[in-house]
Amino acid sequence: MKTEHQEGPSSWYASPWVQLVFGVVCMAMIANMQYGWTLFVNPIDEKYHWGRAAIQVAFTIFVVTETWLVPIEGYLVDKYGPKPVVVGGGLLCAVAWVINSMASSLPLLYIAAAIGGIGAGAVYGTCVGNALKWFPTRRGLAAGITAAGFGAGSAATVVPIANMIKHSGYEATFLWFGLGQGIVVFLLGLFLLAPPATLLANAKSAAKRLVHNATPREVISAPVFWVMYLMFVMMAAGGLMATAQLGPIAKDFGLHDSPVSLLGLTLPALTFALTIDRVLNGLTRPFFGWISDRIGRENTMFMAFAIEAVGILALSKFGQSPVAFVVLTGIVFFAWGEIYSLFPATCGDTFGPKFAATNAGLLYTAKGTAALLVPFTSIVTAATGSWHAVFMLASGMAAIAALLALFVLKPMRRAYALQHSEPSLEVPYGSSTRISDSARISAEGG
Repeated sequence: MKTEHQEGPSSWYASPWVQLVFGVVCMAMIANMQYGWTLFVNPIDEKYHWGRAAIQVAFTIFVVTETWLVPIEGYLVDKYGPKPVVVGGGLLCAVAWVINSMASSLPLLYIAAAIGGIGAGAVYGTCVGNALKWFPTRRGLAAGITAAGFGAGSAATVVPIANMIKHSGYEATFLWFGLGQGIVVFLLGLFLLAPPATLLANAKSAAKRLVHNATPREVISAPVFWVMYLMFVMMAAGGLMATAQLGPIAKDFGLHDSPVSLLGLTLPALTFALTIDRVLNGLTRPFFGWISDRIGRENTMFMAFAIEAVGILALSKFGQSPVAFVVLTGIVFFAWGEIYSLFPATCGDTFGPKFAATNAGLLYTAKGTAALLVPFTSIVTAATGSWHAVFMLASGMAAIAALLALFVLKPMRRAYALQHSEPSLEVPYGSSTRISDSARISAEGG
């Protein structure tokens, strides 16, 4: 069976930027499945009284299935191209929210979460992996722009979803938004293509280097991968907690309907926070991705992760003020969302572009591992009577991840690059060999 790599696409939409735009829109369409979830938790609990912790298990199931199956979906993308994977993912996403609209028991809610996770993971993993392939020399920026669709995609729909839940019920909201989002992904998925083999070949030639393309088997046997994995888990856990629990946190802080006036707008604190958080969570991905293309991945990680640690501490101390709640949650999401551009770009730098979708998918499973911690935040909060312990834990993990970036990951990546360096395509000044540019770039953290 021919893959899209072999066919060499020649259509009007077979260009890096067109493919990037299609990927961003697809990501935006599935964003509500994660970032809109917090708006549904309290209404579901008010109707069925299942308890927040039990309802949030659905969120964990969604994130686990979204992430842990991405390596398989990435393998299918590397082998058959992005089109069939995204088309199927869009259909599953629509089915999941239709089931949510009718779910009258926890098992049915959990089944819908699993279906939605598989669909969203297929779309997410494909679009990020495809961006890494179409932009082999600007991975940080490309991964950041693509991930921004997922981070900011729900910003425009926070207010409509909140209003529809209020006036029409959460069931109708699940149904109509699910169908609409799924149809858009299905249609755009038909236009997604893998880059022609000549693109990567030309990129290698332009860079005058040979890239070591590590197979997935080599990747999981590399210690540097597991350091990245640990850091990803530590950073993802705090952000996922905020994503899933922001509604309950606002309610416990007494801010759920408190009016906040900022930037010429007046909205309830939670709605305002969710809107700003989604925008900043999207902007941070290309912003820090672009910075990391210039100053190095690990240096950028240290800066962003340190801001995250401080932001969470400040939210714990000052978050009960409505204005501070909105501003500080914005800072927390701004310093968190970049992990979805920095880690895929670092993975592509370290292990090469050939198996980029599969390898980035292996690393992305760290998000699923982190999601297992989310239900425990409800338990810890119920046991301690406040969110303080949860905030302290999240802040501490972000601080440790920042230190690991500079003092552990950076030297390990340098050593890995030197170990796997290959001869350059161009041998200067009569030298027999030299470290390839790819090794140098990887060693410098860029």
